[in-house]
Amino acid sequence: MPHASPRRTPRLTRRGRLALLTAGLLAAAATVVTVLLLPDEESPRGQGSLTVPEGRRATQVYALADQALGLHAGATRQAAKDTRLALPDAADGNPEGYLFPATYPLDDSTTPASLLTFMAETADERFRRAGLDAGARRLGLSPYQAVILASIVQAEADTPGDMGKVARVIHNRLDQDRALQMDSTLNYALGRSTLDTSHEDTRTDSPYNTYARRGLPPTPIGNPGEHALRAALDPPAGDWLYFVTVRPGDTRFTDNYAEHRAHVEEFNRQRRSGSAGGTG
Repeated sequence: MPHASPRRTPRLTRRGRLALLTAGLLAAAATVVTVLLLPDEESPRGQGSLTVPEGRRATQVYALADQALGLHAGATRQAAKDTRLALPDAADGNPEGYLFPATYPLDDSTTPASLLTFMAETADERFRRAGLDAGARRLGLSPYQAVILASIVQAEADTPGDMGKVARVIHNRLDQDRALQMDSTLNYALGRSTLDTSHEDTRTDSPYNTYARRGLPPTPIGNPGEHALRAALDPPAGDWLYFVTVRPGDTRFTDNYAEHRAHVEEFNRQRRSGSAGGTG
């Protein structure tokens, strides 16, 4: 993790430096949906459950599944490569974004392949219920692009109530052909989660570097829940282009760069005093 000086020139960020920041992995998880693999009264061999919080990356879901099933590290990752999952063609076999966050009961018959299959099927059902195809068409996006956008919303929003406004910021920046400048996507490329992004980091050669490249990244950066998808498909009206979470529960949205800079400075003061918003 690079060291970041608090005196750096700020960038566009929700946590404070001008980058619509990550909070991706550690952002506050919204409501976890419970999904039953078996009828409620007919689970004689039930041995517990696996909860996948919203926003977790596929690599994290694999690790959670390995632990829950008592398997060696890497078993579920390999199963994801070997199993034909119900994914859109655009995903090219990559399940990122389609391992739906929920609580899954486990029994003696549960395998990594059956668990991943059910996660992908659940994502398909929940996304269809949220109106993914029609909503994406209305926005001029493909369904896969809408899931990518929802994964960024999930990563960036400090609270579920902020998701709609975060989505609007992303749409506005895309509409104006501005770089998204999201630390959440850059952190995904670097396999980390941090509040501190250096100027060197922003020169990383990666399609997930939304400082250097305009548009959406090539894949989702985590597994969004239904609330994030609905926010991505139907954000509120607004001109916002910037946002900063000054402290937990206090995210400031604006279309004015000077006003945003003032919010950034307040965030930095809060952080120096130890009371600024953390990672959710």
